[in-house]
Amino acid sequence: MKSVRNIYKIGLGPSSSHTMGPAFAAKIFKEKYNNADNIEVTLYGSLAKTGKGHGTDRAITETLEPIKNSIIFDLDTPTSEHPNTMDFVAFKDNLKIGEMRVLSIGGGEIKIVGEDKKADEEIYSEKSFTEIANYCKSRNIRLSDYVFSHEDENFKTFLLQVWHTMCDAIREGLTHTGTLPGGLKVERKAQHLFNQRHIDESPQTRENRLVCSYAFAVSEQNADCGVIVTAPTCGSCGVVPAVLKYMQEKNNFSDSDIVRALAVAGLIGNIVSTNASVSGAECGCQAEIGTACSMAAAALAELFFMGIDQIEYAAEISMEHHLGLTCDPVCGLVQIPCIERNAVAAMRAINALSLANFLSDSRKISFDIIVETMYHTGKDLSLLYRETSEGGLAKLYRSND
Repeated sequence: MKSVRNIYKIGLGPSSSHTMGPAFAAKIFKEKYNNADNIEVTLYGSLAKTGKGHGTDRAITETLEPIKNSIIFDLDTPTSEHPNTMDFVAFKDNLKIGEMRVLSIGGGEIKIVGEDKKADEEIYSEKSFTEIANYCKSRNIRLSDYVFSHEDENFKTFLLQVWHTMCDAIREGLTHTGTLPGGLKVERKAQHLFNQRHIDESPQTRENRLVCSYAFAVSEQNADCGVIVTAPTCGSCGVVPAVLKYMQEKNNFSDSDIVRALAVAGLIGNIVSTNASVSGAECGCQAEIGTACSMAAAALAELFFMGIDQIEYAAEISMEHHLGLTCDPVCGLVQIPCIERNAVAAMRAINALSLANFLSDSRKISFDIIVETMYHTGKDLSLLYRETSEGGLAKLYRSND
């Protein structure tokens, strides 16, 4: 497996696969052909069908400037390699001087067709949770220790930067009100959730309100093209920070404790990315929100110093009960139903933590099985429900205006 750093990418929203990935690809192509006087980019599949709503064309154009460029939305050509496929072609004096096909495979990660992965990108020999758990148990170490022993000496500093960026997104999201861009007229709700204390509020209600307000805050920042951290994607960026922020405030966990939890969360995301997918265009929203929920639950379990089997069960519960979740963003925007899903998944992660605390000894399903199941389920989903905005809420939603 590659570094956990690949799970956490700091950048602008609203979509890791539709804005971050294409922007990274455009940067690479621009550096290769900086003498071009024109660059033509063709988007296929999900990139073509929801690219305008996600801002794919804006992300690519701004990255390629000042080189003249044009974006073509090809809605008809099938994509056999990946739903998020794009072609870059560079011209000089009307002659083609270079081309590159790129797959945006989720979480801001891209794959350049025809280029082999570098061997040094693989820093983990173990690729499944079972293999990792056996490794850790044989050496009597925690999952976080396993991660730290494989990553570089600056990794903890990197995770601290990730955590500070997550907290900044929560803080910024809670200070903003108004309407999100895109035309749906979605009102920001994070501040309202945070401030609107119930007159007879129970501890459980308060927990729900605060966790959801944090998830809304980050997700609304993402929808407004703010700076967020993929965890594992932009569309699911609110889940992990929401639960960790709440638990830090409630239980006075240190930033060092949070770094340890983020290491385990990243490991879970890495396992899913390696053996399945975190791309909504490839496997539906279960791949994004389902993975984020598993990451959050595992992070909480590590935070409370639970055993490896309990951490696995928390992650497995979280993924299992998102199986089949469709990706159907209204108008291609990462707003409806995406923002609410972050809040729901954050609360589900806390519920999974509680169940794992009591029932891990009786579990029947491994995390590896549920990851494989998610992947097959995603492949079986109709294309209408894989980030094309052609099915589900995206098809049936009608504005009240």
